[in-house]
Amino acid sequence: MIKKFIHQFASPKTYLKQVDRAYPYIFFTSLSIYLIAIFWGLFLTPEDFVQGHSYRIIYLHVPASFISQSLYLGMAFASAIFLIWKVKLSAYLVRSIAPIGAMTTFIALVSGSIWGIPTWGTWWAWDARIISTLILFIMYLGLISLHDSFTNNEKADKFLAILVLVGSVNIPIIKMSVEWWSTLHQSASITITQKPAIDPSMLYPLFASAIGFTGLVVCLVILSSKFHILDRERNKSWVKDYV
Repeated sequence: MIKKFIHQFASPKTYLKQVDRAYPYIFFTSLSIYLIAIFWGLFLTPEDFVQGHSYRIIYLHVPASFISQSLYLGMAFASAIFLIWKVKLSAYLVRSIAPIGAMTTFIALVSGSIWGIPTWGTWWAWDARIISTLILFIMYLGLISLHDSFTNNEKADKFLAILVLVGSVNIPIIKMSVEWWSTLHQSASITITQKPAIDPSMLYPLFASAIGFTGLVVCLVILSSKFHILDRERNKSWVKDYV
């Protein structure tokens, strides 16, 4: 029953119809939220007592860090579906998400380095959180290179899915690195079980920036997935009608 349900709603043709319908709403809503959040965070929030104005980069750094890890988890979930139920759309999504994940991880690393200069006095430190995030970035690039090195797409999809699942062990390492090792990064300011350690005047635009940034990244994934689907399905009759 589960297999039938997944195959019924996961055909590339159906997927493209649905995302084409949703894309403009997601894009304009997310862009508006993110622009408001950035303006709010840069100009309306108070100066931090310890970090001054340098903390304002959190409205880019935190969403990028969160999304870089979330995208990998999304790839792992899609990889499991592909390996278990052979849903080809899942394989397309894994390959489509990888470059977006690499981009957001790069943004997280660069924005973190910029933040580190006034905060730590250096743009780079061999910190457990930074190293594990750098490994995530390298993993994204490696997965892209691996898939593109195959001439047989079916074999490439399978190897990619397996390696994504193996590499997912790095995500909890990134998350727990601050607790497991002595690092320059502070503990999480926002947790499920405790009251946020960040002032509400700074917290609300941070939430808004995370929502807006996530929506914009979803739009990039949609565009990337459309490209890969149309490329992989180019010999199918429905593609000619779609284009």
